[in-house]
Amino acid sequence: MASPPQDSLVCPITYEIFRNPVVAEDGHTYENEAIVDWINKDGTSPITRERLTVDGLRPNYTVKKLVDEFEKSLKNKKYRFQLGVDVKKPRKAMFHSYGKSIFEAEWLIKDNNGPKIVLMKIDGARAKKEASFYVDLSRHPHVVRTFGFVDDNSQGNISKSTNSVMLLQEYAPEGSLYELLQELDIVPNEQILLQMFIQTTDAMVFLAYNDIIHGDLACRNILVFRFDERDPRRNLVKITDFGLSRQKILNNNGNSNPYTEKSDAYSMGITMWEAYSKGAVPWAEIDNDEEVRRKVVNGEIVSQPPNCKDEKWKIITLLEGRTATSIPAATPPPIPDSALLCYALYQTDE
Repeated sequence: MASPPQDSLVCPITYEIFRNPVVAEDGHTYENEAIVDWINKDGTSPITRERLTVDGLRPNYTVKKLVDEFEKSLKNKKYRFQLGVDVKKPRKAMFHSYGKSIFEAEWLIKDNNGPKIVLMKIDGARAKKEASFYVDLSRHPHVVRTFGFVDDNSQGNISKSTNSVMLLQEYAPEGSLYELLQELDIVPNEQILLQMFIQTTDAMVFLAYNDIIHGDLACRNILVFRFDERDPRRNLVKITDFGLSRQKILNNNGNSNPYTEKSDAYSMGITMWEAYSKGAVPWAEIDNDEEVRRKVVNGEIVSQPPNCKDEKWKIITLLEGRTATSIPAATPPPIPDSALLCYALYQTDE
């Protein structure tokens, strides 16, 4: 198991800011609901492995007070922060791609015990609209939390006139799932991957119920907060990068948005294939983008990875639409209970 977060306000199980912190017999503080569930299933400390009991849990009023003060400081700032006053960042980004840059960031607010953070800069004409999705939909256990917007007053009117937005987000210790897969010698076992898939689809269902299309789901947009190659339960991922997110609305011409829950479901299937394939790109051998598009439109399916069992492959082909027309809407497909969230994501478009 990865080392627990050093932030005093973050639960070492959920990697979320505490709401109801309690101290266990191992001397560590946990979110009450998370540690009770852990003890009932495992009976030992997730950090020290010593025996724990639910009766031994005690409220941590000190941490609760710190959490309340931190959340109050965010609210008092109206979730808007000033670069160089409330937070700081280096000149060079730690990650950069088209339309997005990620910087390490640090709190400057006095007596702020907040969690480790990064600053994300989004560029483009829709940046401000897209940024609102992060702020409004970040209170889910498998969606990266966004603490608010960052203004750069040193740029004067220049920053206000440019199509860019800066956001403060929580830091993922293990980076993206793509990066993790690239660094590992072998692909994690199927139970580890399945746990990550379930958490990812849980977040995607949450977006769908809020009428939001992600539009760019892939291993590179799944952040890994905790990784344990031996115990599936000790892994934690969250989705990010809503760069193509948009509400499900009709435009003035009555044409629907080309991105739908079905396109997100398809992307989930491809994401699962990528994970089984150690981060490989599907149809990478084809140089012509139109040829790849033709394969997708025609319903062609990528080949089954050798480490992907048949029951999991059925899920991937379902998400990619191969069997969609042959399954009645009210009839669950023949997949294991542990993967029903994948089906739930698919069903949101029925």
